[in-house]
Amino acid sequence: MDQTRRAYRRESQEVRRSALITATQDLVAEGGPQAATVRAIAARAGVTAGLIRHYFRSKDDLLRVAYIELMEGMTAAGSDALEGVGAQPDERLAAFVAASLRPPVIDGGAVGLWAGYMHKVRSDLELLGVHEVAYLQYRDALEALIAALPRNANAAQLRAEAIACNGLIDGLWLEGSILPHAFAPDELATIGLRSVGAILGVDLMPYANQLPDSGKTPK
Repeated sequence: MDQTRRAYRRESQEVRRSALITATQDLVAEGGPQAATVRAIAARAGVTAGLIRHYFRSKDDLLRVAYIELMEGMTAAGSDALEGVGAQPDERLAAFVAASLRPPVIDGGAVGLWAGYMHKVRSDLELLGVHEVAYLQYRDALEALIAALPRNANAAQLRAEAIACNGLIDGLWLEGSILPHAFAPDELATIGLRSVGAILGVDLMPYANQLPDSGKTPK
Protein backbone atom coordinates (compact mmCIF):
# COMPACT_ATOMS: atom_id res chain seq x y z
CA MET A 1 0.00 0.00 0.00
CA ASP A 2 1.20 3.48 -0.81
CA GLN A 3 2.60 5.02 2.41
CA THR A 4 1.40 8.50 1.46
CA ARG A 5 -2.20 7.32 1.06
CA ARG A 6 -2.09 5.41 4.36
CA ALA A 7 -0.68 8.39 6.26
CA TYR A 8 -3.31 10.65 4.69
CA ARG A 9 -6.12 8.28 5.70
CA ARG A 10 -4.84 8.06 9.28
CA GLU A 11 -4.61 11.85 9.48
CA SER A 12 -8.14 12.21 8.11
CA GLN A 13 -9.51 9.80 10.70
CA GLU A 14 -7.77 11.68 13.50
CA VAL A 15 -9.09 14.99 12.17
CA ARG A 16 -12.65 13.64 12.01
CA ARG A 17 -12.47 12.18 15.50
CA SER A 18 -11.08 15.46 16.83
CA ALA A 19 -13.86 17.36 15.04
CA LEU A 20 -16.49 15.21 16.75
CA ILE A 21 -14.91 15.85 20.16
CA THR A 22 -14.69 19.59 19.55
CA ALA A 23 -18.31 19.72 18.33
CA THR A 24 -19.43 17.86 21.45
CA GLN A 25 -17.52 20.22 23.72
CA ASP A 26 -18.98 23.28 21.99
CA LEU A 27 -22.55 21.99 22.28
CA VAL A 28 -22.17 21.01 25.95
CA ALA A 29 -20.68 24.42 26.73
CA GLU A 30 -23.59 26.13 24.97
CA GLY A 31 -26.51 24.10 26.31
CA GLY A 32 -25.35 21.27 28.56
CA PRO A 33 -25.10 17.55 27.68
CA GLN A 34 -28.74 17.50 26.53
CA ALA A 35 -27.81 19.84 23.68
CA ALA A 36 -25.21 17.38 22.39
CA THR A 37 -27.54 15.13 20.42
CA VAL A 38 -26.16 12.78 17.79
CA ARG A 39 -27.72 14.89 15.04
CA ALA A 40 -26.41 18.16 16.48
CA ILE A 41 -22.89 16.78 16.98
CA ALA A 42 -22.77 15.45 13.43
CA ALA A 43 -24.05 18.71 11.98
CA ARG A 44 -21.58 20.79 13.97
CA ALA A 45 -18.68 18.52 12.94
CA GLY A 46 -19.81 18.43 9.31
CA VAL A 47 -20.11 14.62 9.15
CA THR A 48 -22.89 12.05 8.92
CA ALA A 49 -24.50 10.86 12.16
CA GLY A 50 -23.43 7.27 11.46
CA LEU A 51 -19.77 8.25 11.64
CA ILE A 52 -20.04 8.80 15.41
CA ARG A 53 -20.48 5.06 15.95
CA HIS A 54 -17.38 4.45 13.83
CA TYR A 55 -15.17 6.27 16.33
CA PHE A 56 -17.09 5.88 19.60
CA ARG A 57 -19.15 3.11 21.19
CA SER A 58 -22.04 5.48 21.85
CA LYS A 59 -22.91 9.13 22.31
CA ASP A 60 -22.26 8.75 26.07
CA ASP A 61 -18.80 7.41 25.27
CA LEU A 62 -18.17 10.50 23.13
CA LEU A 63 -19.38 12.75 25.96
CA ARG A 64 -16.93 11.12 28.36
CA VAL A 65 -14.02 11.39 25.93
CA ALA A 66 -14.81 15.08 25.39
CA TYR A 67 -14.73 15.65 29.15
CA ILE A 68 -11.48 13.73 29.52
CA GLU A 69 -9.85 15.90 26.85
CA LEU A 70 -10.97 19.07 28.64
CA MET A 71 -9.60 17.98 32.03
CA GLU A 72 -6.39 16.46 30.69
CA GLY A 73 -5.71 19.59 28.65
CA MET A 74 -5.96 21.77 31.74
CA THR A 75 -3.64 19.53 33.76
CA ALA A 76 -1.20 19.35 30.85
CA ALA A 77 -0.87 23.13 30.78
CA GLY A 78 0.66 23.08 34.27
CA SER A 79 2.95 20.19 33.39
CA ASP A 80 4.03 21.82 30.13
CA ALA A 81 5.03 24.95 32.04
CA LEU A 82 7.59 22.90 33.97
CA GLU A 83 9.56 22.37 30.77
CA GLY A 84 10.53 26.04 30.68
CA VAL A 85 11.93 26.38 34.21
CA GLY A 86 14.89 25.14 36.21
CA ALA A 87 15.20 22.44 38.83
CA GLN A 88 14.50 24.54 41.93
CA PRO A 89 11.44 23.05 43.69
CA ASP A 90 9.88 26.42 44.54
CA GLU A 91 10.32 27.67 40.97
CA ARG A 92 8.70 24.52 39.56
CA LEU A 93 5.76 24.81 41.93
CA ALA A 94 5.36 28.49 41.02
CA ALA A 95 5.35 27.63 37.30
CA PHE A 96 2.66 24.98 37.79
CA VAL A 97 0.42 27.28 39.83
CA ALA A 98 0.83 30.28 37.53
CA ALA A 99 0.08 28.25 34.39
CA SER A 100 -3.16 27.06 36.00
CA LEU A 101 -4.26 30.67 36.47
CA ARG A 102 -3.38 32.14 33.10
CA PRO A 103 -4.85 31.82 29.62
CA PRO A 104 -5.44 29.43 27.95
CA VAL A 105 -6.49 27.59 31.15
CA ILE A 106 -8.39 30.67 32.35
CA ASP A 107 -11.07 30.58 29.68
CA GLY A 108 -14.80 31.26 29.58
CA GLY A 109 -15.44 28.43 27.15
CA ALA A 110 -13.63 25.92 29.33
CA VAL A 111 -15.56 26.83 32.46
CA GLY A 112 -18.81 26.76 30.48
CA LEU A 113 -18.00 23.26 29.29
CA TRP A 114 -17.00 22.16 32.79
CA ALA A 115 -20.22 23.59 34.25
CA GLY A 116 -22.27 21.89 31.55
CA TYR A 117 -21.00 18.52 32.68
CA MET A 118 -21.47 18.97 36.42
CA HIS A 119 -25.09 17.81 36.65
CA LYS A 120 -24.41 14.75 34.51
CA VAL A 121 -21.37 13.86 36.62
CA ARG A 122 -23.70 13.28 39.58
CA SER A 123 -25.91 10.80 37.71
CA ASP A 124 -23.42 9.04 35.43
CA LEU A 125 -21.11 6.73 37.39
CA GLU A 126 -18.67 6.33 34.50
CA LEU A 127 -18.43 10.08 34.06
CA LEU A 128 -17.99 10.47 37.82
CA GLY A 129 -15.07 8.06 37.58
CA VAL A 130 -13.56 10.16 34.79
CA HIS A 131 -13.95 13.27 36.94
CA GLU A 132 -12.30 11.59 39.93
CA VAL A 133 -9.34 10.41 37.88
CA ALA A 134 -8.82 13.89 36.42
CA TYR A 135 -9.10 15.55 39.83
CA LEU A 136 -6.61 13.17 41.40
CA GLN A 137 -4.23 13.49 38.46
CA TYR A 138 -3.99 17.23 38.98
CA ARG A 139 -3.92 17.04 42.77
CA ASP A 140 -1.23 14.35 42.75
CA ALA A 141 0.93 16.44 40.43
CA LEU A 142 0.50 19.40 42.75
CA GLU A 143 1.27 17.28 45.82
CA ALA A 144 4.46 15.95 44.24
CA LEU A 145 5.67 19.50 43.63
CA ILE A 146 4.82 20.47 47.21
CA ALA A 147 6.61 17.39 48.55
CA ALA A 148 9.79 18.42 46.72
CA LEU A 149 10.05 21.66 48.71
CA PRO A 150 12.86 21.67 51.30
CA ARG A 151 10.57 21.39 54.34
CA ASN A 152 9.69 18.81 56.95
CA ALA A 153 6.19 17.54 56.18
CA ASN A 154 4.59 14.13 56.68
CA ALA A 155 2.24 12.42 54.24
CA ALA A 156 -0.94 13.63 55.97
CA GLN A 157 0.25 17.24 55.89
CA LEU A 158 1.24 17.03 52.22
CA ARG A 159 -2.16 15.60 51.32
CA ALA A 160 -3.99 18.31 53.24
CA GLU A 161 -1.84 21.04 51.68
CA ALA A 162 -2.43 19.70 48.18
CA ILE A 163 -6.20 19.63 48.78
CA ALA A 164 -6.15 23.20 50.13
CA CYS A 165 -4.00 24.55 47.30
CA ASN A 166 -6.08 22.74 44.69
CA GLY A 167 -9.27 24.22 46.13
CA LEU A 168 -7.73 27.70 46.06
CA ILE A 169 -6.64 27.34 42.45
CA ASP A 170 -10.04 25.98 41.43
CA GLY A 171 -11.81 28.96 42.98
CA LEU A 172 -9.57 31.49 41.26
CA TRP A 173 -9.93 29.63 37.97
CA LEU A 174 -13.72 29.81 38.20
CA GLU A 175 -13.72 33.52 39.03
CA GLY A 176 -11.24 34.42 36.33
CA SER A 177 -12.93 32.36 33.64
CA ILE A 178 -16.43 33.67 34.37
CA LEU A 179 -15.47 37.32 34.98
CA PRO A 180 -12.20 37.94 33.10
CA HIS A 181 -12.88 41.67 32.90
CA ALA A 182 -12.86 41.92 36.71
CA PHE A 183 -9.14 41.23 37.01
CA ALA A 184 -6.00 42.99 35.84
CA PRO A 185 -3.61 41.07 33.56
CA ASP A 186 -1.88 38.30 35.54
CA GLU A 187 -3.61 39.39 38.76
CA LEU A 188 -5.00 35.91 39.42
CA ALA A 189 -1.62 34.22 38.91
CA THR A 190 -0.06 36.67 41.36
CA ILE A 191 -2.81 36.08 43.93
CA GLY A 192 -2.44 32.34 43.45
CA LEU A 193 1.33 32.39 43.97
CA ARG A 194 1.02 34.56 47.07
CA SER A 195 -1.80 32.47 48.56
CA VAL A 196 -0.27 29.06 47.82
CA GLY A 197 2.98 30.34 49.30
CA ALA A 198 1.13 31.44 52.45
CA ILE A 199 -0.46 28.00 52.85
CA LEU A 200 2.90 26.25 52.49
CA GLY A 201 5.06 28.79 54.31
CA VAL A 202 7.26 29.49 51.27
CA ASP A 203 7.83 32.57 49.12
CA LEU A 204 6.86 32.03 45.49
CA MET A 205 6.67 35.69 44.57
CA PRO A 206 10.27 36.05 43.33
CA TYR A 207 9.19 33.97 40.32
CA ALA A 208 6.00 35.91 39.57
CA ASN A 209 7.49 37.86 36.65
CA GLN A 210 9.95 35.24 35.48
CA LEU A 211 7.70 32.35 34.52
CA PRO A 212 6.94 31.49 30.89
CA ASP A 213 3.41 30.87 29.69
CA SER A 214 2.63 27.27 28.83
CA GLY A 215 1.90 28.34 25.26
CA LYS A 216 -0.49 25.45 24.71
CA THR A 217 -4.25 25.50 24.54
CA PRO A 218 -6.20 22.78 26.35
CA LYS A 219 -7.73 20.31 23.92
